[in-house]
Amino acid sequence: MGQKVHPFLQRIGIIRTWHSRWFAKPGEYPALIAEDYKIRKFIKGRAKNAAISKILIERVSGKVKVRILSARPGIIIGRHGADIERLREDLNAMLKKEISIDIEEVKNPALDAQLVSENVALQLEKRIAFRRAIKRAIEQSMNAGAQGIKISAAGRLGGAEMSRTETFKQGKIPLATLRADIDYGFAESLTTYGLIGIKTWLYKGDILTKIERNTPSADSQEQNQ
Repeated sequence: MGQKVHPFLQRIGIIRTWHSRWFAKPGEYPALIAEDYKIRKFIKGRAKNAAISKILIERVSGKVKVRILSARPGIIIGRHGADIERLREDLNAMLKKEISIDIEEVKNPALDAQLVSENVALQLEKRIAFRRAIKRAIEQSMNAGAQGIKISAAGRLGGAEMSRTETFKQGKIPLATLRADIDYGFAESLTTYGLIGIKTWLYKGDILTKIERNTPSADSQEQNQ
């Protein structure tokens, strides 16, 4: 009882796919997993203010293709593409492999759980009251078209002596429905009182399979009768 499953992991193979998309030869798997971790950590550390949502990694015939989803792609690219070229050279030197980098813009950051979490964490570091920051984030996401959102903050909230967890929720979050498109994000805010963890669950609606789309609903069947 009380054991939780990551919303992304639970839906892999149903409505989601992996962030690392490659096959490994026998014995190579641990080294490639460690390589992916290094790539993501390096890019996140280099472009902290770029609002990076996801880093997708593909490997084909010895080449590594990295796709970065960011709300502020201009920060990663830099003037005349200088910063992204430097990033590519540094990754090549670190991994000793040929790396290509693609940047994709996240057009609506309010509908991305990771970016919502990082936004709230950043506000807490600027000493904005946690309730105000979370309620504003929930309002922005709901106005952007989310059907439900839940944000949980854990730590010494407001500088309290004892840590606690507070959860704010609006709309519906069907965590057990596998076709429900639920995005999950986690960020840490380093305040003067210690770390505060921010978790966000964001429900965008259901993703239907081809069979479900072509099958008439029960309401339409009743109307036809």
